[in-house]
Parts: sequence; C-alpha cells; structure tokens
Amino acid sequence: MAKVLVTGGAGYIGSHACKALHRAGHIPVTYDSLVTGWRDAVKFGPLEIGDLNDRGRLDEVFAEHKPDAVMHFGALSSVGEATSHPGRYWHNNVMGSMNLLDAMLAAGVDKIVFSSTCATYGEQDGVVLTEESQQMPLNSYGASKRAVEDMLRDYEMAHGLKSVRFRYFNVAGADPESEIGEFHNPETHLIPLVIFAALGRRAALTVHGDDYPTRDGTCIRDYVHVMDLVDAHLRGMDWLLAGKESEVFNLGTGSGYSVREVIEAAEKVLERDVPANTGPRRIGDAVTLVSGSVKAGEMLGWSPDRSTLEHMIRDAYGWHQRNGYES
Repeated sequence: MAKVLVTGGAGYIGSHACKALHRAGHIPVTYDSLVTGWRDAVKFGPLEIGDLNDRGRLDEVFAEHKPDAVMHFGALSSVGEATSHPGRYWHNNVMGSMNLLDAMLAAGVDKIVFSSTCATYGEQDGVVLTEESQQMPLNSYGASKRAVEDMLRDYEMAHGLKSVRFRYFNVAGADPESEIGEFHNPETHLIPLVIFAALGRRAALTVHGDDYPTRDGTCIRDYVHVMDLVDAHLRGMDWLLAGKESEVFNLGTGSGYSVREVIEAAEKVLERDVPANTGPRRIGDAVTLVSGSVKAGEMLGWSPDRSTLEHMIRDAYGWHQRNGYES
C-alpha cells in the first residue's frame, strides 16, 4: 500500500486515478484548487484544497500526509485558451510544477508520475507518433508540458528525482459505474459536446473546420478511454515504486477518428441525431494526431482494451445522464 498525492485529483482524469488507486489498496490524497475541479468528485480519499503556486500550502500537505509518490495531473489544458492567453499556461503549468517538485524534494519524495501530452509533438501528419518523434508543440499548452518534461530530466540529474511521463491525446469515457465522470465548465471536449447536442442540452455542435486534408475534411484524433489511461498511471507508479528508472511512454491506440466519425458513432450508440454546424478552423489545431503505445505495452504490459468509440461514448453517456456535479 502506498500513499499518493494526486494533484488535480478533483478533475476528470485525476478523480478516476483516485478511484483506481483506492480500488488497488492505495491511499489517494487529492490536492486541488477546485478552480476547475469538483468537490463532489473527491470520494476515495482526503481532499486538501490548495494551489500549485502556493509553496507554503504544498509544504503543509506534504508534512501532514507524507506521501510515497506523486501523480501530477493539475494543469490548464484548453488549446483555445492556451493560444489566446499563453501566460496563464506558463504560470500555472510550469511554475506550479516547479513549486511541486521543490516541495517534493524538501519532503524527501523522489517519485512522480507526470501527465504530459502528445501535443508536445505538434503537427506531424501521416505518422504514428513514437516517444522518439520530434517535439514541436503548436501552442503554449503543449510547450508548457514539454517544459515540465525538461524540468523533470534536469531534476533527476541534479537531485535523483525519478519520473514516469505519459504523453496522450484525447481522453474520453467515464467510470463504468457512473460514480464519477467528465464535467467541465465550460465544456470543450468533443465527446461530451456531442452527447449534449444529441440530448438537446445545448445548441448544435460546431465542427471547427471541414476543409482539412483528411478523409472527410475534419480533424483526426486518437482517443483513449479514461479507465485505460489511469490503469497506465498505476502501472507507471508501480514501476517507480519497484525502483526502476525514469521513462516516457506514449498512450494511444495507433489509429484516430475524425470529428465526423465521432458524431456518426454517437448517433448509432445513442440512437439520436446530433445536430452540427460547420465553423471556422481554430488557431493551434493540428490536422491529424495519432499515437502508438508499443513501448507501454512491452514495458508496462499496458493495453487500451476499452478504447473503442462505442465503449467511450456509452460510458460517457451513462455518466451524463446523472447531470454532472453540483459543487
């Protein structure tokens, strides 16, 4: 059994990680500012409210709980906002992460699983990305995550801090028991937006550009079920707790779906029409982003077994029937 500090544990992926940790017999301690996270999502261990840029608060939490390792999900992650307000991303994602690493060192904690992103690779059409692909981020979200990866390498060289870094694209689906799920305010992720449009909870979905050089003119992305994703994070934590070396892993299915294909799949699963309009392209959007996970399969024994569109949409729909969180 390990005690794990989970930054962003009141958010979408972080809350699912906390449930998986709890189910595996560990103790997840959520550290979250609740600016974008939800108190109602913290059900599997204690909640400590605090900002990553508040070093004093971090020190208090490390001193009280004495975690064995950290899972770091806490970050801003909207591509649109990252393009228009890059300073927020450098301040929150980079400076906040540096505060976290310094607090870890002061508390004698030397193991961290970091939630990075395949957005660090930028736009590399026609290839399945590997961990050796060149990192050329298109916006401050991807750039800030790449900077934290660089920081982790530097902290290992200087201080011996070990890390597992996961790069992945679009996360979808929800806890199949519908205890927790994906809920953003405002919502920006495609699959919940498609579900909302199908259920009449919002106006027609806006497809951001239909003139890309893809099979149907819309952007293509790799999607991973959130439960597959957090399974990888637990495997990464076990890797570090077993005394193994730092590693970076891509997490993906090796194939992608276009926006139109996601809409069509939702219409079949939900047996409803999804009203959709076409809008202009968004600045900073890549055409095609697809990631492989051969290395994670070989070294961690990980496989994205739940990551079909039908499975992700069905589980997400089950959660959204509950109408989300209230606080």
